[in-house]
Amino acid sequence: MDLGQQQVETTGVGAGAGAVTATVRGGDGWPVPEAVLTVIDGTGTQVARVQGDAQGSVVATGLKAGAYTAIVTAVGHEPVARTTLVHDGTAATLGEVELRRAGGSDLPAPGVWRIDPVHSSIQITARHLGISSIRGRFNEFSGEIRIGNPIESSTVEASIVASSIDTANGMRDDHLRNADFLDVERHPEITFRSTALRPRGGDRWDLEGELTLCGVTRPVHLDTRFAGVGPDPWGGTRASATATTQLRREDFAMNFNQALQTGIAAIGTTLKSSQRPTPRRVNPPPLRNIAKPLTAQLV
Repeated sequence: MDLGQQQVETTGVGAGAGAVTATVRGGDGWPVPEAVLTVIDGTGTQVARVQGDAQGSVVATGLKAGAYTAIVTAVGHEPVARTTLVHDGTAATLGEVELRRAGGSDLPAPGVWRIDPVHSSIQITARHLGISSIRGRFNEFSGEIRIGNPIESSTVEASIVASSIDTANGMRDDHLRNADFLDVERHPEITFRSTALRPRGGDRWDLEGELTLCGVTRPVHLDTRFAGVGPDPWGGTRASATATTQLRREDFAMNFNQALQTGIAAIGTTLKSSQRPTPRRVNPPPLRNIAKPLTAQLV
């Protein structure tokens, strides 16, 4: 339960009326469309029930000042309840509300789960000019997740084609491929190999591993959230997770930068990488089944 959420002025509601707002996201970070917000007052009476939009935003208006219980629900997800205070003419902002998929605590079955690049992405973010961010992605990669028993013995391996970097700007991408940054002629491949997997509690896991970038291998930690397992439309089984890490360019011999007149570096020294794997399980032999792809989103 959360009490005393941030209050913001409301518009488009009656004089003296308040509101409760929320942004609803799943465990994978994506918006949960058409989530339902139910508001209950101190007597246990339902005073509002509204459906959110496709972006996960939901607003209940016309509320009198007082304490309320806000319950957020969505089909296929576990409900979340929060307590909040509403003041006249303001909205109690619940912020981001995360809904876990019902049954999402089921762990993937032991075996091989393979990454399908068609339904996956690897994205990176870097600071630019000290005031904005540049986002890019790698378009060519592959990988394999071997789920062990116990699950802490599982391993992850991934390989990225360095020259497939794509920031939607050809001139910038060419610069990123040269020796100032990725140096793809000398180091055409970026690889990751896990070394440990530890539960943190709930759907959170710590994934440790070694990342080889620009010919330099460094240990990295990925903050990982597991979102669940379920069937796909083609008779297979898929799992979903999100993993995020932050890298320092200097650790991988990428030292190029330009200083502005203000003294601010044109390019930030850190890179943020966030992964959303949705791997598909590879069935046991015959071998033709092992070639089936799996999906994994890496952001």
